[in-house]
Formats: sequence, C-alpha cells, structure tokens
Amino acid sequence: MSMGTVIWILTIVICAVFMWISWKVKDDANVSFSNYAIGGASFGMSLIFFSQFASIMGVSNFFAHAGNAYDQGIGILAFILGEQGSKIVFALTMAGLIGHFTYNTLAELIDDLIVRDKLTRALAAFMAALIMIASVGSQGKAFGDLFQVFTGVDPRPIVILFSAIFIIYTVFGGIYSVVWTDLFQGILCLVFGVIFYLFTFSRINFSPAVLQERLAAVGKAELMTFAGLNPMAAVNKFLTGLVGVFIFQAYWQRCFGSKHSKDARNSFLYSGIICLLMVMMTAFTGLVIMTYNQDLNANSAMAWYMMNVMPPVLCAAIFVLVLCAGMSTADTCLNSAAVLIVNDMVHPFTKESDRDLIRDTKVVTLIVGAASCAAGLFAPTILSLLSKAYSFAGAGVVPLIVIGLIWKEKKDEKIQMTKCNSRVTAWGARLGIITGSVASQLKIFGDYGVISGVILASAVIIIVSLLTQNVNVEPVFASQGNQHPLAKAD
Repeated sequence: MSMGTVIWILTIVICAVFMWISWKVKDDANVSFSNYAIGGASFGMSLIFFSQFASIMGVSNFFAHAGNAYDQGIGILAFILGEQGSKIVFALTMAGLIGHFTYNTLAELIDDLIVRDKLTRALAAFMAALIMIASVGSQGKAFGDLFQVFTGVDPRPIVILFSAIFIIYTVFGGIYSVVWTDLFQGILCLVFGVIFYLFTFSRINFSPAVLQERLAAVGKAELMTFAGLNPMAAVNKFLTGLVGVFIFQAYWQRCFGSKHSKDARNSFLYSGIICLLMVMMTAFTGLVIMTYNQDLNANSAMAWYMMNVMPPVLCAAIFVLVLCAGMSTADTCLNSAAVLIVNDMVHPFTKESDRDLIRDTKVVTLIVGAASCAAGLFAPTILSLLSKAYSFAGAGVVPLIVIGLIWKEKKDEKIQMTKCNSRVTAWGARLGIITGSVASQLKIFGDYGVISGVILASAVIIIVSLLTQNVNVEPVFASQGNQHPLAKAD
C-alpha cells in the first residue's frame, strides 16, 4: 500500500471521528448562546489545557516555522519568541484575571469594563476576527501543501475540502465540538510530537555543534548565526507575534469558558511553556532538513522530510500529528471568528433572541469558512498571512485593552463585571484602534511598523480621551453582561 493511500485512509478515519464527536455534543451546545460560545463556563483544567495546546500547535507551527527556518535560519526565533512566548506572558498577566469573567468575547469585555460604545466593540471584534480568519486560512493552505507532496494532488481542491470539513463539524457543536475534539487531538499531538523531535534530533546526535558542522558542509553555515540580522526588524517580529496573540479570541474564549480562574491561568502557562519549546525545536528541524536537501521550497520542506527521511510508520504517525494540530487550530479559530461577529458586530445593533444568536453563529461560520478558504488559496505563504493579520489587528486593539484596564477613574477600585470606570472615552478608543492598525501597515515605518502602531495608538487613546471627557456618546451596555455572575471561584 502506498503512502498516499495510507494518508487518505488516516484522513478519512480521523475526520469521521471528529464528525461523530461533534454530533454527540451538539445538544449541549444548542442549549444557549453562552453554551455555544463558551460552554457555559463549565470546562475544567484538562479540557482547557489540551484544547489550548492543540490549538496552538497548528499545522502552520510545524510547516511554516520549519520552512522559514530552512529559508532564513535562526533569525526566525525572534518571531517565535513573540508568538509563542506571548502565551506565557498572557498566562501570567491576563489569563487569571479574565478567567474570573464569563463574557463571550474580548470585545464584549472591552464594552463592559473599558468603554461603553457599540462602535468600539464592533471595531475590536472585526480586528480580532481577522486574525481568526487568517489562522483558518493558513491551516487550509498548509494542508494543501502537505497533500501535494504526499499524494501529488493539486493543493487547491484540498484547501477547499478541508475548509468544508472544518465548517461542518464546527457548526454542529460550537465550542463543545472544539474542546472535545481538541482533547483527542491534543493527546495525539503531545505523544507524536515527542516521538518526532526525538527522531529528528537523533539525526544530529542531539548536538547543536554537529548541526552547525553539517550546515557548514553544505555551504549554509550562516543559517545557524544571527549575522546580518536587523535588531529592530527582530524586535518588530517579536512584537508582531506578541500583540497578535494578545487579542487571539480563541485564548480569551478558553479563559471565559473555564470553570475556575486558576484553571485558565495554569492551563495557559503550562501549554505555553510546552509549545514554546516545541515550536523552537520545529524551527531547528528546518535546519536539519537543510542538511539533507538544499533545493526545496520552504512551504514543502517539512513534507519532503517526512516522506524521504522518516520511516514509513513514523511518517504516518507524524502525519496524524500534523492533521490533528491543523484541524484543532482551524475549528477553534472558525468558531471564535463566528462568535465575535455575531456577539459584537450583529447582536449590539439588533434585538435577537438566544436561539437567533445560535442560528446566526452557524450561518456566519459558513461565511467565515468561505472567506478563510479564499485566504488560504491566495496567500503567498502561511506566515505572511498570519503576520499581516497579527500586526494589523494587534497594534490597534492591544493598547486599548492595556490602557483601558490600567487607566482608571478610581485607581483602587477592583475590576468587576458590569462596572466601567476606565478614563478611556469612546472617541479615544475608536481613533486609537484605527490609528494603530493603519500605522502598523505603512511602508514609511519599515521595520518599525508594529512598534510605531502601538506607540501611536497609545498616544491617540490617551490624548483624545483627555480631550473628549465631556463628549457624550450613547452608552451601550454589553448585551448580556448584567446577566452573568460577577466572578468565578478562585
């Protein structure tokens, strides 16, 4: 039996398992919009940990980072430290705090705790949704690249096929489908990931010195150094990953959905540490691949390595790892994007019932899935898609969240749901988001795009808020904020 046939059989079996899980949990998900969005804040430590871990370890983290290290060398570690290290920063600074709350989205939190303004809420949701859409698209693109190498098929139909699979089982069970399939996916990712890295680094005797020698032997010694790396470009890459992850709705959703705030904090901390180590090892895997073949396309370097270096049984096992990791990230982000759009861009402007919100979220899941599919079909590379979304969205929204939670009218007052005492005004928030997002993309800032965006957004938020303290804007309370319990148990 050929490897291509094995790959298709494994794909069909795994997808069937995911569909079955989603069908089994659909009744729980459809009880209420809160259940569909955050599981009614009922998820324990193990579910949150494995869901978080599986969502982080998307197929892009295996393919994109290995491919970029293959192409650019260890300079890519700056982006990885920002993107993956930010999970640890998020755990230590935010997860425990927001784990107390039971909002559906980060935009709803902004609306309830920082600035009571439905336009700001919609803007924040739109920005955060862009990251989710880009993440789903990147998974589809990576699957296309993977199947092209393994089976020789055109990658475009594969992108469309997997986009359809993501959509179907996410629509069935909402966040319940996501966390229960993630439990299965996360366990497989952890077990097969350890096996994969042990095999890979045994090729170089677990020695960086041996890797450097072999790179030098093929004329690629510079990939193991930071020579020629622009420090400010590295800082910008670090901040791009950091700010993007800080408004990654899927992570906020896990915190809101946790049963206890300490579960949110601990699951993010442990999964963040593990994922940082694993993704850094994935980057070094790209350098190992370079010692075998110097003429590969970066997007397909990992797939080539699996097909041509690894034993067939191990290759099949790692394919399962990659498949599970990619599908976990895709379903997570697809659900998160749909919840953001309905909860914060539709619901505040309408008077819909709970049942209507569930229906709308399913419809929007279809639309977002189609948009993500298009992004995956036309994006030049996986990381280019993610980096653009990270910088555009993060540079505008992260300063608002940080300043809004710190800059309070009553400094000693505890942060509580339904109580807004931030000095940020609606106009300060609106203009700050737009300024940061636009500035991050301006070519005049070059390698300083994200840094400039964050600084300018922060300045605009503070200055405009000071100038518009007495400008009245019709307050719009979080649609369900006053119906939530004030806090979870510690």
